[in-house]
Amino acid sequence: MNRDRAATAALAAFGATAVVHLSALLAGATLLAHVTKPALMPLLAAHVLLRGGPPLLAGALFLGCGGDTLLQVGGGTVFLLGMGSFAAGHVCYLLLFARHGSPGGARTYRLAALYAAAWLTVVVLLWPGLDGELRVPVAFYSLLLTAMALGATRARLLSGAGGALFLLSDTLLASGLAEWPQAPAPQFWVMLTYIAAQWLLTQGVLLCHGGHHVCTEEEAGRSPAGPSTRRGSGQSRTAARASTMPKP
Repeated sequence: MNRDRAATAALAAFGATAVVHLSALLAGATLLAHVTKPALMPLLAAHVLLRGGPPLLAGALFLGCGGDTLLQVGGGTVFLLGMGSFAAGHVCYLLLFARHGSPGGARTYRLAALYAAAWLTVVVLLWPGLDGELRVPVAFYSLLLTAMALGATRARLLSGAGGALFLLSDTLLASGLAEWPQAPAPQFWVMLTYIAAQWLLTQGVLLCHGGHHVCTEEEAGRSPAGPSTRRGSGQSRTAARASTMPKP
């Protein structure tokens, strides 16, 4: 029970820190934004570990913290190191989705074509505006990010939404690097989509891993002692539930 409370407290702290960080971005409070940004992903990682989630997921979040910290330090080599930290986090996510995701099918192939077209379009559009030393790293990083977003669609719906938002967040960030016209408070929108992406990815993986158990209709009608016990009442309740379930 204490562990569950600690996990809930860590998630609440993550949410509160996210609100403070986003508010600081809108208010132009640079120091507060810089202090709160590196604290976001460790709090979410603490929630994962306290819920008994996979260490690889916590590792992805800590690598995200490394990327957050390095990107706000400065440009040049430090920026590339930050991109590399995020890339390593995407590899962690890919491994998680390979372990917990469903096998690919026709839907996955259609989504792969869609994501590939989106990646190529974004790279072609961004290429002229990027500094020469960033073009190839950004192209390869965005390819890995796109693969992660596609892999996320093989797991829970939450994960798929998280992967798409991560893709959107980094596209917004890259548009700033390419000196495209920006919306007011561009860092707010980058961080809003990024924070939401990491939370959705985390919740999706936890559901797949069993950090939060979701009881299906079939499981609800199954007796813990096996199919031979409580057969009559269990079967009648299962049949009643089945009659109300929507058809696939």
